[in-house]
Amino acid sequence: MMKKPISDSKISMVYVMLPNQANPAGNVHGGDIMKIMDEAAGVVARKHSRMNAVTARVDELVFHLPIFVGELLTCNAHLIYVGRSSMEVAVTVEVEDMETDQPRKRALSAYFTMVALDKKGMPAKVPALELNSPEEISAFEEGKIRYEMHKQKKRDCSPSK
Repeated sequence: MMKKPISDSKISMVYVMLPNQANPAGNVHGGDIMKIMDEAAGVVARKHSRMNAVTARVDELVFHLPIFVGELLTCNAHLIYVGRSSMEVAVTVEVEDMETDQPRKRALSAYFTMVALDKKGMPAKVPALELNSPEEISAFEEGKIRYEMHKQKKRDCSPSK
């Protein structure tokens, strides 16, 4: 199977936050933002694998800043690590106040683990990642460590046979 560069599936999605996404004080609900992040991770995984992909895990979801109605949200997502059928996608959300000249600020970040599924709904092999920079290699190695830790944790928590 061929290798694909990270740049082939990297995406940015932009949204204006609306009143129906917020509480009465104008704070956008965290769940609405998490849904946007999950959709972005799914698009990246599908672009890379060219198959349906489902969310298996979300790690290190951090809310750095609140987001308010009327602000512009930019969701950036790219692959970090690829295993046999799983793909780790780094997702960051930046927020921009549309009424000022202030630069965008990071509002949320997380790692989403997506699993590619074949037409029968079974995990399917995905293309490997082509790593083209020291930063990509370093991020891949960190992703591999997270992947191995989760596999070990899953083995440790599974009931004995």
